[in-house]
Amino acid sequence: MKGKKVKMPEQDPKKRVNNFKEVTLGYTEEEAIKEANRCLQCKNPLCMQGCPVEVDIPDFIALVAEGEFEKAAQKIKEKNNLPAVCGRVCPQEEQCERKCIVGIKNEAVAIGRLERFVADYARGKEEIEVIGNQDKGKVAIIGAGPAGLTAAADLAKMGYEVTIFEAFHEAGGVLTYGIPEFRLPKDIVKDEIEKIEKLGVEIKYNHVVGKIKGLEELFEEEYKAVFIGTGAGLPRFLGIEGENLNGVYSANEFLTRVNLMKAYRFPEYKTPVHTGEKVAVVGAGNVAMDAARTALRLGAKESIIVYRRGEDEMPARVEEIDHAKEEGIRFELLNNPTEILGDKEGFVKGIKCIRMELGEADDSGRRRPVPIEGSEWIMEVDTVIMAIGQRPNPILLKDAQDIETTKWGTIDACDESGETSKEGVFAGGDTVTGAATVIEAMGAGKRAARAIDDYIKNLRK
Repeated sequence: MKGKKVKMPEQDPKKRVNNFKEVTLGYTEEEAIKEANRCLQCKNPLCMQGCPVEVDIPDFIALVAEGEFEKAAQKIKEKNNLPAVCGRVCPQEEQCERKCIVGIKNEAVAIGRLERFVADYARGKEEIEVIGNQDKGKVAIIGAGPAGLTAAADLAKMGYEVTIFEAFHEAGGVLTYGIPEFRLPKDIVKDEIEKIEKLGVEIKYNHVVGKIKGLEELFEEEYKAVFIGTGAGLPRFLGIEGENLNGVYSANEFLTRVNLMKAYRFPEYKTPVHTGEKVAVVGAGNVAMDAARTALRLGAKESIIVYRRGEDEMPARVEEIDHAKEEGIRFELLNNPTEILGDKEGFVKGIKCIRMELGEADDSGRRRPVPIEGSEWIMEVDTVIMAIGQRPNPILLKDAQDIETTKWGTIDACDESGETSKEGVFAGGDTVTGAATVIEAMGAGKRAARAIDDYIKNLRK
């Protein structure tokens, strides 16, 4: 159990705040082999228990240690159709790496970094799997995000004719519209989606199921089953005065305009997004870090995280918090906005906050923030971005009222199978769990694909 992880090279913080190029630069072959040799090759590999998509982690790492990088890529692709994505954005430290035996006394093996290295090395080299006759029946997937893409790929490999109906003009879901270029380059996303299409998956763009056509119409078109993987794209707000002022964004809108509409490449793309000189981002998850760091790159002189709890309670990945600090993001912790202030023209001029202290733990296990009486103060800002979570868009479910939902507006579906209250309809990812991680959504898509296969097999009996 030796030493620390091999450090991954990164762009210098002073330079990277002025560009949208990827912050982390990836391992060299020598660095990857060195890190792979830290793996103990346990007889009982607990790391695999922490992987939602069931990658054979010890086997692929052993292949890296031997310099067999393309074989390592093939091993990962047996289970994971988006390895270059997962190697960049999955919270490995809370999943596979958290269970790594090496991590008991030292730093865990850098499983995510090795997955990224292998996927990047294999780009353009690996052969696309040849699928036989896709004659087992038609399956419809609603949403081309991580859950939908994973379910589609697995079902195509099983021999189904799969069609994805995507509301936007590009596939990827949050991978495309939510996560910034400097954390997940879009050519990586497009490359992995193209590989899924080559498995025989068809993607129909600009198709809003619930508007253009409904679930019943899909069954009339002889789809044997439907998987709903529409994510959680409807933003939440605090419900405080001033949220309708000019200069107030949801993080969802802000990041979609920057990423999907290419605002970060203005004037090449005529889709600019206004960012003031002083930006407040409310929230402290990965989305909040993405928004705050994006604002700096778009020209803000100061970008501030405003969060009602302390640093220990921040839900963002430690790596993202560290990168934000390196780039000069200011953290105003233990502060809760109570009002957004505007000028006579209706533009943001400030945000009123009240200072908080931490009380007893709540249901989430985090200590509950309690307002300190008489501690209100005003922060001068000209832009406010709300990054306090998302919920599923209700458009689809208005058309399918026989699908049961929870009190939070998410679809009520079985954890293991994704089966809903409507026969033949399965669901997974954020539309079931609420906003979660990419890899968790992929795991749900994988489990649902197996359940759909079982369901259709039983239809034939």
